[in-house]
Amino acid sequence: MRLLEAIIDANHRALTGDERAGLNPAEFADSLPIIALTCIDPRLNPLMPEVLGIPESQFIWLRNAGNIITGPLSSMMRSVALACAVKSGREIVIIGHTDCLVCKMSMVDLLERLKTLGVNRTRLPENLTEYFGLFASERQNVLTAVEFVRSSPLIGPRIPVHGLLVNTESGRLEWLVDGYQALETASSAHTSVSLEPGATSLDALKQMLPFNLGEMKFPEAKIGELATKAEGIMGRVEHVATRAEHLAGRVGEFAEKVGHLADKATDWLNEVQVHARKAEPPLTKPPALKPQPPKAQPPKPISVPPPIQLPPRPPRVGKPSATLGPANK
Repeated sequence: MRLLEAIIDANHRALTGDERAGLNPAEFADSLPIIALTCIDPRLNPLMPEVLGIPESQFIWLRNAGNIITGPLSSMMRSVALACAVKSGREIVIIGHTDCLVCKMSMVDLLERLKTLGVNRTRLPENLTEYFGLFASERQNVLTAVEFVRSSPLIGPRIPVHGLLVNTESGRLEWLVDGYQALETASSAHTSVSLEPGATSLDALKQMLPFNLGEMKFPEAKIGELATKAEGIMGRVEHVATRAEHLAGRVGEFAEKVGHLADKATDWLNEVQVHARKAEPPLTKPPALKPQPPKAQPPKPISVPPPIQLPPRPPRVGKPSATLGPANK
């Protein structure tokens, strides 16, 4: 029994109440450590790696939102490849889970949530579905990821790639893709290729080519056709490159002419400014204004009031006063 076969058997037996169900990692030392890509859903924290029965020291856990792989050379594939090359991962398993929130997220909802975080739509890539790898089925997402890993030139052809789906409520594992079977199919296809004694070297190359390219499957009958198309494409590329060089030369000549015209325009503007300055009349200063003394105002005549005329004083009435005569002296 191989590693994933033992994991699935122990998982199903444990769910039926078998207390003896378990995995002995020492029996599968040649298949460990294992690389697992799962979602970032927190509900998986208590399930992994216990649901697989693998000790943490032999479990390389990779995670992203939705356990998504967008292509054979995507950034997630870089991590998977390094886990194989640096951490000596022996088998790869893509593990999806039920009730995935990424699966339920529509593009409209995603844009609204990004908007609340201050992310403007104009700053995002044009094709958001392709960029974020949104999917409508957890199962199909696992199948797509497994196919990308298998076809990646970063992964060796002898590493099995499995696909699982775990139930977040019960912990039951469902084996969607059997990586061992895929390797056996590829191996049997290789052994069925036989070289006849009279076969030419070109025929032998055609028979061996699919195996040497790993998982890149090219029909043998179309190899020559593909080569012819490749030559035609290369010829068109060379033709386009030649035209591009010619256009680049034309652009350089045009730029040189534009620069020459710009220089002549600058000289013409300088001459116009010089002639304009010569044609302008010289500036004359206005005569200085001398302060003038204020005009003398004639003195105003002083009006003398007329003399006051008193009425004549009436004669005084009374006894005549005694006059002193010589007798009285």
